[in-house]
Amino acid sequence: MSDAAGSEDPFLRQQTTLSNRLARALWSAAYVLLFRTSPRPLHAWRSFLLRCFGARLGPHCHVYPHARIWAPWNLVCADVVAIADDAIIYNPARIDIGSHATVSQQAYLCGATHDVHDPSFPLVSRSISIGARAWICARATVMPGISVGEGAVLALGGIATRDLAPWTIHAGVPAKQLGQRRHAP
Repeated sequence: MSDAAGSEDPFLRQQTTLSNRLARALWSAAYVLLFRTSPRPLHAWRSFLLRCFGARLGPHCHVYPHARIWAPWNLVCADVVAIADDAIIYNPARIDIGSHATVSQQAYLCGATHDVHDPSFPLVSRSISIGARAWICARATVMPGISVGEGAVLALGGIATRDLAPWTIHAGVPAKQLGQRRHAP
């Protein structure tokens, strides 16, 4: 293949802007050097670092040192949010997490995919919303564009492929409603 043909190959085109790639490179360095190495109880320090990179976090957020956040500037957390170790927040688009919500170990909030119907396979980003008092359990996945209602639970290893109604419990692949949850006071 010639260089001219290679430059027209849609798979070789960048999916994000140069400024985005530079910001992520800076964030990656801060993550490796300052965030990931911080002692587990230093939630305020990690919140400070995330805010330095544009995250909007309410008070008392507990983001653990091994949580992976792709783009802090696209993360909005209300008060008392917990993001556990090894949780992955892949957020090319905005992700909102409501007050008192929990994202457990190895949970995956996946904010982008690719358009499989387009031969150039472009990145397609969609916002995710996690409601107040919702719980994304260990190893559960929330797909792009999904809204998890207030108080909803996505059980261990479940995959949310459509919106989850408030105060419901979902499990499975794809997640199906198993029952109702009692409302918090």
